[in-house]
Amino acid sequence: MERIFKLSKYGTNVRREIIAGLTTFMTMAYIIALNPNILTNYGIDGGQELWNAVFMATCLASGIAMVCMAFIANKPFCLAPGMGLNSFFAVVVAQIVTITGVSYVASFQAALIIVLAEGIVFLILTILNIREAIVDAIPYGVRMGISPAIGMMLLNIGLGSNVYIANSEGTQFKVMADFFGSLTAGYASSTMGDAYPIMVLSVQTMFIGLFVIVLLAHKKVKGAVIIGMLVASIVYWIGEGVYIGADPFAALATANWLPPFADMVNLTLFKFNFSGFLELGLFTAITLIITFCMIDMFDTIGTLVGTADRAGMLDKEGKMPQMKQAMLSDSIGTLAGSCMGTSTVTTFVESASGVEAGGRTGLTALTCGVLFFACIFIAPIAGLIPAAATSSALIYVGIIMLKGLKNVDWEKLEDGVPVALMLIAMPISGSIGHAIGLGLIAFTIINVCTGNGKKKYTLTYVLAAIFLIKFFLAV
Repeated sequence: MERIFKLSKYGTNVRREIIAGLTTFMTMAYIIALNPNILTNYGIDGGQELWNAVFMATCLASGIAMVCMAFIANKPFCLAPGMGLNSFFAVVVAQIVTITGVSYVASFQAALIIVLAEGIVFLILTILNIREAIVDAIPYGVRMGISPAIGMMLLNIGLGSNVYIANSEGTQFKVMADFFGSLTAGYASSTMGDAYPIMVLSVQTMFIGLFVIVLLAHKKVKGAVIIGMLVASIVYWIGEGVYIGADPFAALATANWLPPFADMVNLTLFKFNFSGFLELGLFTAITLIITFCMIDMFDTIGTLVGTADRAGMLDKEGKMPQMKQAMLSDSIGTLAGSCMGTSTVTTFVESASGVEAGGRTGLTALTCGVLFFACIFIAPIAGLIPAAATSSALIYVGIIMLKGLKNVDWEKLEDGVPVALMLIAMPISGSIGHAIGLGLIAFTIINVCTGNGKKKYTLTYVLAAIFLIKFFLAV
């Protein structure tokens, strides 16, 4: 392990790296079931067979990407089909159904070609060092704001959108907006109905887990994040049985433990529908590929830079060593995903939880990747981790990442204004890439209008112009 991952060079050890990998896995394991839910509308579109195929593709493509990250880049970043991009993919599939009139499965197979093209484009751009040049085009001041902006996004996920409860009528309630936004406890109870007891348990679980992590971290306990998540999970399971009167492990009784390889082979494995894809028209097809590329590129760049900053991996110029290799792993993951049957694979912002747990090398990514492979057989167990326990970790890591604000020069408007916009845009839009684009636009306008424009920012201005076109002119 020492020879492969150079553990001593990065001040870590096998135990710490494995704990970090397990921590990241627990915070992002939700994607294993959520991704096929989103891409098949909970199995309604395409049937259970397509859901099974996407489930398999999610586990396998994620695992392959993380193995690449481990051995090619030796970085602790973990990858899986990206949130946001998978929703966009599902919308595109629905549009193909409308345009072509073919089945959802055939439209799904046509949309996979977009992901395949994106992966090929990224592979070429990475080999030619163009993606690295784009990273370098993000000004240092703006780059220093990416990590705290991601922290705000994690806080929003943990407090706002990661834990939501639906009542018997199907109405969904979110922690921050509905529970803490209620005037009184009585008002919340009457509004939420039968969802209120579960919401109370979720909120209690979330904060118990958070403060366990904080106290353990204060005492310098290794593995504080994962211990806090385990404590939160136990609290939730006990509360679900005693307070709610439900069996927290009931799903295990009817769980299917056999991997549905046949469904993936029959429906998505190298099942590209080129004829259906060509029916979209050349302009529409190219537009979709460019859109996927832009969103994924800046999401990946933002996550890599922000998480590397928290791990102390950036040099004095704000650059990360082996950035090319990390993005190469991302490209391979996307290609693998397209061939197996899932949307774009990208670096997950939840990797920050593993970094906070001490992960510094590819052994963290390898551990998480092995667990994703194992989920082909043990997915029901992974599904037992309550969202409230995941929130505990995300909230803590989000708070820690706000420390990066001290590196921003707030006296310089060309730095302070873009960072401030990213801080609010990232959690609200839910897109790292779009928030960075807004920051680049603000940086460009301020520099040009104040007469501070310099030739070294030429590519920065080009990127800002591309985002302006995407935001306001693209159809």
